Amino acid sequence: MISLTDAPGNKRLKIIEILGGYGIRRKLLSLGFHKNDIIELDSKTIFKGPVLVKDVSSGTSVALGRGIAQKIMVEIVGEKQ
Repeated sequence: MISLTDAPGNKRLKIIEILGGYGIRRKLLSLGFHKNDIIELDSKTIFKGPVLVKDVSSGTSVALGRGIAQKIMVEIVGEKQ
């Protein structure tokens, strides 16, 4: 399990857990991020810019700040633990 900011690009990722308080979880739910969703990183900036995340099921992309992206714990789909 790794944070979204540490995840590799161009791989399918499964959301395992959302860390943080009620406000962060509520914001991510309103953006369409739920536990067990499959997502992909569209792009990740080199420095401290936002992370572009694509929801595989709906095809929508959302830019998340690094602080919020660090609270999303994912695992690579298809990799054995």
